Amino acid sequence: MHLEFKKLSQIDPLHIVELNNHPAVLRQMPLGSPNFDIEKSILWAKEKDSQWNDNGYGPWAFVIDSVFAGWGGLQKEGDDADLALVLHPNFWGVGKIIYAEIIRRAFDEMKIESITILLPHSRRVAKTVSRYGFKPDGEVCFDDISFQRFRLFSDKNRVV
Repeated sequence: MHLEFKKLSQIDPLHIVELNNHPAVLRQMPLGSPNFDIEKSILWAKEKDSQWNDNGYGPWAFVIDSVFAGWGGLQKEGDDADLALVLHPNFWGVGKIIYAEIIRRAFDEMKIESITILLPHSRRVAKTVSRYGFKPDGEVCFDDISFQRFRLFSDKNRVV
């Protein structure tokens, strides 16, 4: 398997539309909607790419063996670097590998002290994220939808 991290603007907008409108993906993203089109995709990719200049980090496009597999990385939420990982169902089995590389880059290269992950209450994954070292860290609300926040500290700041 050959994994590449690319800018989202390097991906054919149609592939992003297909991913962000996929019914199985939308079931995992309560803020998503099935009306993502080419124009929205182009603007969305530019906005996501601009986060790198604004924050020093941002999301990537994941390409596996020359196929767009999804997107994710770190996005600024308040004062936090928040982890996102959105994969096409055909690639759900490689999420752990991509996650590990995101975490390595965040802590080892970008020197980020902690990252968060926001999960809707409909996702029963507290045990899963705790296996990765995330600890419960409150709740936040977006568009009247409540999310559980979990936090992972870098090794030098990890709370045990």
